[in-house]
Amino acid sequence: MNLSSFELIKEPIITEKSTILSEQSKYVFAIDKNATKTGVAKAIEQIFGVKVAKVNVVNIKGKVKRFRGKLGTRSDIRKAIVTLEKDNIIDFTGGVK
Repeated sequence: MNLSSFELIKEPIITEKSTILSEQSKYVFAIDKNATKTGVAKAIEQIFGVKVAKVNVVNIKGKVKRFRGKLGTRSDIRKAIVTLEKDNIIDFTGGVK
C-alpha cells in the first residue's frame, strides 16, 4: 500500500507533554494505522526538510466513555515520536513569537 507523505502523517500532536519533548528534538505526530517507521521517517524528511535520527511508534486504544447515558468508544490512534538529528528543528508556530 503506497501512501503519500501527507496521507501517512495525519497531524502533529501538540500537547503539554509533546511541547516538553520538542526541547529534546522529539516531535509527536498522529500517523496512519498502516504506517511503518521507515515510511514515517521518509515522510517527515520530505515534508519538513530535516534529518530524522529515530522513530518510535505507539498504538493507543480508544477509551470507553459514557455520553448521555450511552456507552461509546473513542477512536484508536497510532502516533509516532520522531527524534531529529542535532541542529534540526520543526517550527509549528509559523513564526509567531
